[in-house]
Amino acid sequence: MSSDAELIGRSLRGDTDAFAEVISRHETALGNYLARRVGRQAAEDVLGDVWVAAYESRANYDRSYPEARPWLYGVALNRLRRYWRSAPAEEPASDLAGVASDWDPWPAVDARVDTQVLLGRALGRLKPEEREVLGLVAWEDLTVAEAGRVLDVPAGTARRLLHQARKALREAPEVIALLQVPTT
Repeated sequence: MSSDAELIGRSLRGDTDAFAEVISRHETALGNYLARRVGRQAAEDVLGDVWVAAYESRANYDRSYPEARPWLYGVALNRLRRYWRSAPAEEPASDLAGVASDWDPWPAVDARVDTQVLLGRALGRLKPEEREVLGLVAWEDLTVAEAGRVLDVPAGTARRLLHQARKALREAPEVIALLQVPTT
């Protein structure tokens, strides 16, 4: 089986199917990465942009790395940033005065939603680069060195960012509260 680097090299020499093989290897992982950040529907559009950008810039790929996944995550991150910059401002909430008075828009929140909110707050306080390294390592299953490649930082810097993120999460009041065992 050919490495991603070999396939990219073959695509540069005119093999039209070679880059399609790179896409088929990584489309699910990249699609999931994008969906976690912008939702499934928007992710499909962004993913198309990622493949176009990757194809157009494949000559710049450093073929000393056999696996292209970290490079593709870097392309995806750049496309995400472009998407976020171009997204229109959110619409304000519509007037709720016409809603029936007996309608309760806030039913009881279960423990899972509470957990997501608390973790979201803790993650929201991380520096963006710490959050990104943590996500790439924890959710995308990249090594710390690969996460560094995605973010264009040295592996040592990526390790420091991951350490800082983990430490901040361990010390976050929300996470401490989640980990406490109820005494009832």
